[in-house]
Amino acid sequence: MNINEENIKEITEDTVRNCGYFLVDFNLRGHGRNQVIEVYIDGEHYISADDCSKVSRELNNRLQNIIVPDDFYRLDVSSPGVDRPLKFIEQFPKHLNKKFDLTYQQDNETKKTEAELIEVQDDELKFLTKDKKEIIIKFKNIIKAKVLLRFS
Repeated sequence: MNINEENIKEITEDTVRNCGYFLVDFNLRGHGRNQVIEVYIDGEHYISADDCSKVSRELNNRLQNIIVPDDFYRLDVSSPGVDRPLKFIEQFPKHLNKKFDLTYQQDNETKKTEAELIEVQDDELKFLTKDKKEIIIKFKNIIKAKVLLRFS
């Protein structure tokens, strides 16, 4: 490709935002005719295949305008999946009443717990622990928050 990774990422972020989502992760790998652009998007609601298709079409149109015809790339757009930790506070409300594996900073100490998300208020998240204690964590203090899957 005749454009660098930073340019592609910038175009990707802009396109994803204009489509009403936010960029969770971006990866450019491979070289020559085997380049792959991986884009992971999320939003305030669950991401569907139609959402991914919309972003893929828009992004592909923008890339086609700046990439020379001889360049070849594969564009993969998807949601981050349940195995990835949440990165943005906007991702949390759709996970109300779900259990999380949490790592967070409190009183200059790193703590870990499993807890259920019960409220999102501005930059604070309220969780209910296994022993029914409510804890409030500022988003900036969360080191890692991963939704736990239930099979029941």
